[in-house]
Amino acid sequence: MKQLLALIAGVVFGIGLTVSGMTDPARVRGFLDLFGNWDPTLAFVMGGALIVMVVAWLVQPRMVRPLVDTSWHLPGTRHLDGKLLGGAALFGVGWGLGGLCPGPAIASLGTAPMSVAVFVIAMIAGMSLHRLVADRL
Repeated sequence: MKQLLALIAGVVFGIGLTVSGMTDPARVRGFLDLFGNWDPTLAFVMGGALIVMVVAWLVQPRMVRPLVDTSWHLPGTRHLDGKLLGGAALFGVGWGLGGLCPGPAIASLGTAPMSVAVFVIAMIAGMSLHRLVADRL
């Protein structure tokens, strides 16, 4: 049941990304082009996501446990360290250069697989390389 709900949530998320145009790298780069032909669409998508998360943050503490699991799996720390900041910077640079992040890239596999395949392959290679290096450290 948990896997089915995760699949449904992922499909709904992917559809939302596609309908909102967030799978279009040109739209993302347009949002990041503050001094050129700025496209504010992504700001509205982020605002909508923020509203949903505020509701979730208000509801979650009142729940004893999640609906389809035995316990919550929330981040255990609010500590900012070099790994977190470095990863965020690397993510931002990749997002700016490629115009995609992991969610929209995976969603784009359903609509334009050939144009996003190189990005997804590089993303998987990067995650695999991180896992190898992190395990050795």
